[in-house]
Amino acid sequence: MKRTLKSLVLLMFSISVFYSCKNKEKSNEEKEKTAEYNIAVSDTLCSSSWFPHSQTPPPKEGKGSPFDASSTTNAIFHQWSWQKFLWVTKPISETKLPLFLSNRSIHQVTSEMELVKQQEGAAVVLIDTAQAGRDSAILTTNPAYNTSNTSETVFYSIHTSDIMKKAADKFKDSILAGTLDKNNLSSFPVGSLELKVSWVATSAIASDKVANYFTTTAAVSRDGENYTNTEVALLGMHVVGVVENHPEFIWATFEHEDLAPNYDWKKNEASSDTNKLVFAEGNTTGIDGIVWNTSTNSAKLPNKAFDLFQYGVPRDSVGGFMTTCQQEPLNYDNVRDINACVKENLKDVFKHYFYNGSLWIDTDGLTPEEQATLLVDEGGSIDKATPGSVARGSLNNANVTMETFTQTFQSDISEINVNNLANCFSCHNAISYSGDKSPIYISHIFDAFMNTSEGRAKNEIELLKAKQEVEQFMKKSLQ
Repeated sequence: MKRTLKSLVLLMFSISVFYSCKNKEKSNEEKEKTAEYNIAVSDTLCSSSWFPHSQTPPPKEGKGSPFDASSTTNAIFHQWSWQKFLWVTKPISETKLPLFLSNRSIHQVTSEMELVKQQEGAAVVLIDTAQAGRDSAILTTNPAYNTSNTSETVFYSIHTSDIMKKAADKFKDSILAGTLDKNNLSSFPVGSLELKVSWVATSAIASDKVANYFTTTAAVSRDGENYTNTEVALLGMHVVGVVENHPEFIWATFEHEDLAPNYDWKKNEASSDTNKLVFAEGNTTGIDGIVWNTSTNSAKLPNKAFDLFQYGVPRDSVGGFMTTCQQEPLNYDNVRDINACVKENLKDVFKHYFYNGSLWIDTDGLTPEEQATLLVDEGGSIDKATPGSVARGSLNNANVTMETFTQTFQSDISEINVNNLANCFSCHNAISYSGDKSPIYISHIFDAFMNTSEGRAKNEIELLKAKQEVEQFMKKSLQ
């Protein structure tokens, strides 16, 4: 009887431990799940197979990949993010351009997902300057970052994989033909990819620093009609892709290392001893440097932009990690460590860029239908960071050159807490501008593409988008 009782107690204890740890990433599980990435770089998060950069293979992301499992780890999402970035930026021998600019399997598109007509003598076309967000803010650079006291406007380009473009065309045709309801559980296939890239004229950068940026020739237009070929530097990139079991896309972001400082939550300031591209030498307290003033149509505090949270990982007022639905410091440590590993092994200009984190949804153990249903049922709440929520990764993720003024929806830094954190899913969710629900509407360019196909003018689409963003802003502001 005693032995039976003892066995029962041990069994109950084992069950308790199993369930209490079920959703936590443990170090031994991390190593097991990431084994296929760690071919020769032992005990690190990056793989020797990624280098040299000219030979970086695309990451495994479909059947048989680390994502094709009922249980995943935090590390594999960061590994996918870095390897995907290295793959899209790998130089193509014939053109010497990165893969994403070589017009092979990735195409430049407009914000309505229409193919962009390339201009002679240029690798990319730059027209868009408005940031995402309710105020269509425009970012300009710190004139003190160069010797001629020149300030330039930051431009943006969008690129999609051939896989995603073809799938979008099929979804559009099916919806217009009535064979697919506007409210549906369809998802973009594995291999679907969106890139958003920020650029600036190299005249904004001191001549002795230009070599630390990837540069190319862009056809720049301020009126959409007349183009001037201009040397530009790549500042940041969103790498957004679908992998097995993740119809919500993985949302990863990268930045150049000399753009801006991180906010120091313990000291309650952002500071730099030197001039950076969007942050003037000195310091600032509070969020004025990342607030857009709608009255003056300019930054509330010009040339003081900063990353609100390093690697998008939320901190509290004393500098500690916020208690969220993502285990920390595991996520933070993984981002930090993979950055160090890549920087040590990368030899070309992209060693001056770093990974600022990524965001995804916990879909472990769910069928494809259950994954899609989760996204639709959660609707505009998939961005929630409170304990027990489904968001994972860097829960206040942003890029200082693309979401400069939407890193928070609060009016004071003291108001930022786990209930109102802002991230990609604050705007990108399964609800379309028209109120329809489907995982395919998580992509804003597809949503705009669909609205354009239904005959709506661009300004009408922009109003629908702005209305949705204002509603989300108001919801976050009240939390």
